[in-house]
Amino acid sequence: MRVYLDNAATTRPYNEVREIVDEYNDKYYANASSLHSFGREARKGIEWAREEIAGLINASPREIIFTSGATESDNWAIRGAAYHNKNKGRHIITSAIEHHAVLHTCSQLEKEGFDVTYLPVDSDGNINIRELKDAIREDTILISIMAANNEIGTIEPIKEIGEIAGKKGILFHTDAVQAVGKMDIDVDKMNIDLLSMSAHKIHGPKGVGFLYINKKVILDVFMQGGGQERALRAGTYNAPSIAGFGKAVEIMKKSMSDDVKYIEKLRDYFIDDILKNVPDTILNGSREHRLCNNINFTFKGIEGEAFLYALDLEGIACSTGSACTADSGSESHVIDALGDSNKFEVGASVRFSLSKFNTKEEIDYTIEVLKRTVERLRKLSPFY
Repeated sequence: MRVYLDNAATTRPYNEVREIVDEYNDKYYANASSLHSFGREARKGIEWAREEIAGLINASPREIIFTSGATESDNWAIRGAAYHNKNKGRHIITSAIEHHAVLHTCSQLEKEGFDVTYLPVDSDGNINIRELKDAIREDTILISIMAANNEIGTIEPIKEIGEIAGKKGILFHTDAVQAVGKMDIDVDKMNIDLLSMSAHKIHGPKGVGFLYINKKVILDVFMQGGGQERALRAGTYNAPSIAGFGKAVEIMKKSMSDDVKYIEKLRDYFIDDILKNVPDTILNGSREHRLCNNINFTFKGIEGEAFLYALDLEGIACSTGSACTADSGSESHVIDALGDSNKFEVGASVRFSLSKFNTKEEIDYTIEVLKRTVERLRKLSPFY
């Protein structure tokens, strides 16, 4: 059996998404910025997708700006806000467990004279609201906290963060890559000024995302060139992928509630079985405030890559952390930030991430393989 449990890294596109991408490549292939009828036909798909996405997060279509993905969106949101508001202040607040698209951007800004506060998290991966309030200064111009963590699935209190930022007149950005489609996001009720998202996390195409920019917010232009996206983000429109993004959102909105309940049931079944039957195992992340599809365990006495390859040989795809840093060979900064209570002297931290396409039979098979793999590797380990 082959079981794909790495949906936090990327998801299988819907059949309908592949069909509309092919259609736009074959039939509506014209440059969507062109004024002739061919161009106008391609542009219709883009504007339809913009409306679908805006409706998903309760935004205006004009507030949705298409990008190449969430990495670009994160970079633009943080850099654009920092550069435009540098005369007001140079202080940014983020968390220690953000995606590297945020952390590396903040690190670069520090080299350029900005000051960044990295909020710690508790053993479940939650930031402390009191510590956030205490970190705010007169020169704070931006708070960037992810909606939900990509490695451990912990959901952050973004509504409370948005309220705090709004009262202080500070811009609030959230990386919502893992959250959109798995929890309700309302940019108005949550007082979100900037939000990043990628299509390939919700069964859409790779290479396309968006940045929500509240109509009251001004950012420095990220990419110069033509006048695309209201002259905010230049570059020829990726019409096929944008249309595919719109189709993925259209499909997702129709079944999101049922899908979340189904995936949660599989997740809890998986977690309960492993914690009951595999000793010396830690569940990383909050059990209560957790994404429906995320499972992250640390197994004592096992090396991570050996465990990953052993599961791969059994046909199971999972991850030792964020797919964006899988080749770096470095320890997960997220697991490290959780503190010593979430660690063994030697242990493998493994993420399993589910989708609506997974079945109970697949989960049963994975549990069976996981149990015997842990037992086998521990017998071989000098650290257990």
